[in-house]
Amino acid sequence: MSEGVARLTAMRDRLCSKVGCAREAMSTLTYDYGDQMAALGPLGPAGDPHAHDLCAIHADRLSVPKGWVVVRHETLRA
Repeated sequence: MSEGVARLTAMRDRLCSKVGCAREAMSTLTYDYGDQMAALGPLGPAGDPHAHDLCAIHADRLSVPKGWVVVRHETLRA
């Protein structure tokens, strides 16, 4: 199996980080505490201990503390 295929397979096998959720992760969430910002984007290529992988449902329901900004990065599909 090529490295690229192995990486894609590993990405598909990642689950949502929310406790009790067993859905497939679709997005990765990171925080910038200094700027009071949360960034939500496509699933990152590798598990990052400082990031949180979320399923589509939890990504849609994302809420942040008052005064924080959410930046949503979306991919374009052809």
